[in-house]
Amino acid sequence: MLAAQPLLSHSAGANENAGYLQGRLYKTLKIGMVKVEGSWADKFRAAKEAGFHGIELNAPGFDIAEVNKAIADTEFPVDGTVCASHWQVRHTSPDAGERAQALETLKQAIRDTKAIGGNTVLLVVGKGEDGTEEECWKRSVENISKALPLASELGMYIAIENVWNQFLYDHSGGSDQTAAKFVKYVDEFDSPWVGMQFDIGNHWKYGSMGDWIRALGPRIVKLDLKGFSRKESKFTEIGEGDIDWADVRKALAEIKYTGWAAAEVSGGGPDQLRKISQQMDRVFGLTS
Repeated sequence: MLAAQPLLSHSAGANENAGYLQGRLYKTLKIGMVKVEGSWADKFRAAKEAGFHGIELNAPGFDIAEVNKAIADTEFPVDGTVCASHWQVRHTSPDAGERAQALETLKQAIRDTKAIGGNTVLLVVGKGEDGTEEECWKRSVENISKALPLASELGMYIAIENVWNQFLYDHSGGSDQTAAKFVKYVDEFDSPWVGMQFDIGNHWKYGSMGDWIRALGPRIVKLDLKGFSRKESKFTEIGEGDIDWADVRKALAEIKYTGWAAAEVSGGGPDQLRKISQQMDRVFGLTS
């Protein structure tokens, strides 16, 4: 049976950093979570009224002029996007044509995100089932690197998310795994424009999220979050389950994190969005 809180020693001094994220962390969410009918402006306004500071769209796939008008009308920014079709059309694919298509989608997402004022494109780099770890590593690094001149020119981050894709961790392994492979992978790009959109929750099953944050350090350019229960081996609402949030807060203070954190859970209407915003406040120590 997995221990619910395996690294409590890290949390011992967490209270001294309890207020660190006040004024340093900005709440965002995925557009698909906003279950509100109407225009872009209607959706943005609902997220803003729920307590969020920004929103993430899927790119490419929107009309730039329409989105910019909604941003102006609501005074509510799009902080970044999620790259479209990255699960289906992958940088790890053994098919060169598919990799070329993945590259063009990424480059268009970078252009479109820049055009609406965002600064990150979240990217799932591929799947481990596409080959050996060495093959997937080599293919994806080579392919994604072709987008770096554009990312550099436009000042856009390619933000790699840690997901359940059987790559850079052992999907059948225990809860003592480290972020070492993710660190090495990001560093191989040797670019300030490649980092992590680190998901707090996705890999709590496999290791200490506080320790992963410490290891990744400045490579983290944005956060995603959800809850997870090791005991029940399932995702949960934010703040439920058994993630060591005190250690997460302590680690974020240690690396001096400042920036966006995106909810990635089931959304809903105004009341549910407000609930999610309040859950984020609690786990990040943004409210008493």
